[in-house]
This record gives sequence, C-alpha cells and structure tokens, in this order.
Amino acid sequence: MKRALVSVYDKDGIVDFVKELVDLGWEIISTGGTYKTLKEAGIDCIEINEITNFPEILDGRVKTLSPYIHGGLLYRRDNPEDAEIIKEHGIKGIDMVINNLYPFEETVSNPKSSQEEIIEKIDIGGPSMLRAAAKNYKFVSVLTDPADYDRVIEEIRKDGDTSEETRRYLARKVFNLTAYYDSVISDYFNRVEGVDFPDYLTIGLKDRESLRYGENPHQSAAFYRTSNKSVGTLTSAVQLHGKELSFNNINDSNGALEALKMFEEPACVAVKHANPCGIGIGETLLEAFQKAYDCDPVSIFGGIIALNREVDIDVAEKISEFFAELIMAPSYSKEAFEKLSEKKNVRLLEIKDILHTRYNEKDFKKVLGGMLVQDRDIKLLNDELEVVTKREPNKKELDDMMFAWKAAKAIKSNGVVIARDGATVGIGLGEVNRVWAVEEAIERAGENAKGAVLASDAFFPFPDSVQALAKAGVTAVIQPGGSIKDEESIVVCDENDMTMVFTGIRHFRH
Repeated sequence: MKRALVSVYDKDGIVDFVKELVDLGWEIISTGGTYKTLKEAGIDCIEINEITNFPEILDGRVKTLSPYIHGGLLYRRDNPEDAEIIKEHGIKGIDMVINNLYPFEETVSNPKSSQEEIIEKIDIGGPSMLRAAAKNYKFVSVLTDPADYDRVIEEIRKDGDTSEETRRYLARKVFNLTAYYDSVISDYFNRVEGVDFPDYLTIGLKDRESLRYGENPHQSAAFYRTSNKSVGTLTSAVQLHGKELSFNNINDSNGALEALKMFEEPACVAVKHANPCGIGIGETLLEAFQKAYDCDPVSIFGGIIALNREVDIDVAEKISEFFAELIMAPSYSKEAFEKLSEKKNVRLLEIKDILHTRYNEKDFKKVLGGMLVQDRDIKLLNDELEVVTKREPNKKELDDMMFAWKAAKAIKSNGVVIARDGATVGIGLGEVNRVWAVEEAIERAGENAKGAVLASDAFFPFPDSVQALAKAGVTAVIQPGGSIKDEESIVVCDENDMTMVFTGIRHFRH
C-alpha cells in the first residue's frame, strides 16, 4: 500500500485531495491540526506518533524529526542494502509528502508580531521533510502547492503513480521554496543584528510575472517581487488598463517613481529610456504636468508619466493629446479614467501610497560573475548648503536650486539640470564629459536659460562649464564641490555676478 504523509499549514484544498488519495488506495499519515481536520472530514488516517512511537513534544517543535519518517522518505527502493536496513529497523516507506511551511514571512511582516511569535514561525520539520522527499524524488512525490493537486491525482488515477518527470518537477519547486523561505529568515536576522553586508547574501524573490520581452524583443524576461511587502512601489501597483508590461516599462517606471518620491508638492515626472525628460511641480497637478511637458514635448511622446496626485479630467485631457506608453498615479477620477482608457495601448497603473519613501532595501547591480550591493541613495544633502561666492542666492534662486538638485539626483551621470519656477527647462545627461552635458542642457533650454539655475550631480573639474553657463545667462549654480579647481569656478561666478552653493554630497547614477 502506498503511504502519504500530510502536514499542512495552508489547508486549502487538502480535504478533497486526500479523499482522492484514499479512494485510490493510499494510506494517510498526518500530524496535529491537519490530522484533526482530516478526521473531522471523515477521512481515516494514522496519527504521526503511531509511526514515530514518540509523542509530539515541545509545543509541536518536534513531531516529524524521526528516523521512522526520514528513513521512510530517503531509502532508495532499488538499493538492496537500503531495503534490508529499512526492514531490519521496522521502517515503512513513505511515498508522498504534502506539506507547506509555517507562515514566517507573513508573521515577520506584521508589525504587531512579537519576537517570540516570529521565532516560533521558523519551520524546522517541514523543510526537513520536504528536502528529504525532494532529494529522493526518483521514488517519492512531494507537494507544496495546492495548484499541483489535480495534476498528481490525474496521473495516479491513470497510471497508478506519478511519473519521474512530475516528481522531478515537484522536487524543483521544493528547493525553490525552501531556498526562498531561508532567505526571508536570514534577512530577518541580518536586520535584527544590524548587519548590512553579511558574509553570505541570499536575495529572496517570488511571484514571477512573465513579461512580453526583455530590453529587446529577442530577450526573454520576468518580473519578481522581493520578500518585503513594500507599499508605494511597482510591485504594489494595480494595472487598471492596457496590455501587459514589458521589461522596459517596469525599468523606466521605476526611474520615474523614484524621482517622483522626492517631491511632496503636486509633481509630474516624465521619463524616456529610464531618464527624466521633464519634471515639474506646481500648485496643481495640471500646472506640474504642463511644466514637465514643456521641458521636452518631443521626448515625452511614448514615454512614462508619473503623477503624485489623483488624475482629474483636466490632466487626462492634456495627456490624451499625445501617446503615452504608461501613466502611474495614486488614483484617477472616473472621468479621467474613461478619457485615458479610450486609448487601448496606454497602460494605467494605480499605486496607492505613491509618496511613501521608507524602504528597508539595498541597491543591486548585476555584473558578470557577481553582484554589486550598496545602500540606496536617499540622502539629499550633507548638512547645510555652503554659499561659496560673494553673492548669496535670493529666495527664488534658492527654491529653484533645491528643485533642480532633486531633479539632478534622478538623471544618469554625467548629468546637469537647468531649472526655473519649479520646472526643468534643459537637461543634459549620460555624457562622458561634464561640459558636454552642460552644453546639451543649455541648447535644450534656449532662451529659458536666462535667469535660470543649474544643478550638477558632481563637481566641475574645470571652469569651462561655469563659463558656458554665464554666457547662457544662468544666475545660480548648485553642485557638490570638491574639485581641486573649485576656486577657478568660483572666480568665474563672481566675475559674472552669479551665485554658487556647495552641497557636500554628490549623486552619481550609473
């Protein structure tokens, strides 16, 4: 007689599945709450202690950790020596394990959970059984996912047992699950101990979502979520309209979202190829959108638009005048949604708590053969701004400099932003030479450069950039400082009645 060991925390579908096994002649072994559930459903099953000859102890911490269980799971049916040892010790084979794990992730993510509750949700017996059964998949079926119940029952009903192909598929799912489960536990202990960069780092990702393609159509891609249930992120977004997202949609949207989170007032960030092509703030969302649009009305076509207030019909009508690839916002009015969804190809995302900024995450960059890991760049300034020129900035210049500094933090290096009145008017980015970035921003700003401010994500190595700004009519500059030739740039500012402030911190974005 085939035997199955059933011990599940998530009991969804388990009664119907086990009834099918019993009807097919299987003997059922069970534990604790699962045993009670099955008995109440009228299913005849054997309690675990009848197999182990030992009671469940330590509040259930020890119940399946027994040679009568693991011997039955691990012995190789085609090995005569294994069979002899099993017979000698009175151990019977176990041909299937149905188990899912204690909800550690749900417990640790609940702010009301005590440390004792969290620790008790670290499953020991479950992973041990799963790994043992998965290791011996040649002979043992192991199920962790109710979605696999039907496939297994159909095979047993048809062929008397599962195929080795199915058992290997189930084993793969086990090792994926237990590796993820352990990554969440190790992440918890690293956080408790304040360890930012442990000796061994495992990144837990789950909930795979297939994407249309990667950066290019010939590349396959998928989107995974981290174990953290982060609010105000793309993983918490609800897609209200449009075709499925692509790799580039998500990557570009994340850049827009991170830039948007720097502004508390009504704001709009327009992104193309992961870089802002326009950023605006205003008294209203419509004003903010118009400023972002005016910065570069060409590049915004087919771009990503991120907004931090509910989209109303006025904003929706403006956006509907051109093609936007994707729009994200905390909400949409009924009229705005109806207007925007008239275009079938536009993707509409709703991200509640879009202004949330506190995330316990690192920044990762994959390289061949390894991974770069760093803290997220969340610090805006070192301390206070240092005025280094003879002339101090006036209130308007200071406000625009702070706006421009936030915008410059969001663009690729080398990068500079020319801004005025809470709007980017010229952006130069991704250049290998800083003066080229400055010249590019001046060209894009045109006449709007006069009386505007400029922010640079890193210091000016030579005064040529400041000379170009003075010629274009820029009156104020904000930059990190720290070049051995800072004094030469300061002199150019003083000679042209410009003001310059140092932030003491740079924001490279590679």
